[in-house]
Order: sequence, then structure tokens, then C-alpha cells
Amino acid sequence: MAVCDVVNNQAEKVGEVELNDALFAVEVNTGILHEVVCMQRANRRSGNASTKTRGELRGGGAKPWRQKGTGRARSGTRNSPVWRGGGTVFGPKPRDYSYSMPKKVKRLALKMALSARLSEGNLVVVEDLGLNEIKTKDFVTVMGNFQFDDCLVITMDNDETASKSSRNATGYKVLPVAGLNVYDILKYSKLMLVQNSIAKIEERLLV
Repeated sequence: MAVCDVVNNQAEKVGEVELNDALFAVEVNTGILHEVVCMQRANRRSGNASTKTRGELRGGGAKPWRQKGTGRARSGTRNSPVWRGGGTVFGPKPRDYSYSMPKKVKRLALKMALSARLSEGNLVVVEDLGLNEIKTKDFVTVMGNFQFDDCLVITMDNDETASKSSRNATGYKVLPVAGLNVYDILKYSKLMLVQNSIAKIEERLLV
């Protein structure tokens, strides 16, 4: 098992923790990571783009001019797609872009993402964030102690104090273990795990 330093919110070493090789020493396959990230981004799409067909436009009931005798091309409605302001033929309609992948693949991708951050030296285990109140300044100070410009912080449960303190701080995000995902791990260059969250991560992924 890999051994990682445990630090306090002042970035000072206070101990060590063993990290399970089944989670943090998995060979990284960029193809799998790419597929899972594409799936996550597709599932986040709102898919609410919409255009109107000729039947959905207002008006257009009267024939613009008689069929014959004017010398102009025949026309039955001003909502014709060939007219300016007419309907759209094959325009977008609200749709669902989401799709799924096997649970084993998604779980494997998470392990790969965690392993990648550890092997890069961009994973930090912190004993406790030490935030006593919802205050952005305090959160930014903690991140400043580590000299992190952007970071994903994983807590045991939904830590309202940390998550609300990070909202107005650009480049940071706080998630509970239940919200841990490949896209966010790869989006932020640094990954910070609160020490008590490691057991929960193992419980979630080692099944």
C-alpha cells in the first residue's frame, strides 16, 4: 500500500495514512477516462433548444395570392419554410442527450482518476479543514496555505460550512464522497481528501 502524508490546515505534516492500492495504484487508461467524461458532459446537457415548424407558427392560414395568373410562383401559406420568417424544417426540438455506461466501467474510471492524481503528486490528505463558520476568507486562507490555485475538496458527508465558504472562491469546489466523479477530479489540478473521507471512498468503490 502507498503511504501518504496527512497534513493539517496549515499544510504541516501531522501523520501518515495508508492508501489502498486497489484504489490509488490502478493503471490509467485515458480512453476509459475520456468515455466517462463524455458521458457525464452529455448527461448534463439541458437539451432545451427548440425551433418552430410551419404548423406551430402564428398565422399563415390565408393563401398569399391566387394560384394562377399573377406570374409569381404558387404559394399556399406565408409560413412556408422557403419564406423569410417561415417555419424551420429540421430544426432542434427538446431532447434527452443522456446515456449510461456499465457501473463497473464508471467505478474503474474513478479509481483511475484517483490513481492519476496520486501518481502526479497532486493528491493531498488533510486532517481537517478547520472551518468553524461559513466564511470565504477562511476557506481561501486554507487553500493559500497549500498554494493551491484550483482544487477539488472531498469531505466525508455534505459539509455545508465548507461548501458554502467555497462558493464565492474561484477555482475551488467542495463535494461529499457521494458526489465524487471523474469529470470534477480531472477538471481541477489538485485533489484534497479530508482524512475521514478515505474510508467512505473505499466503501463506495471496493464492492
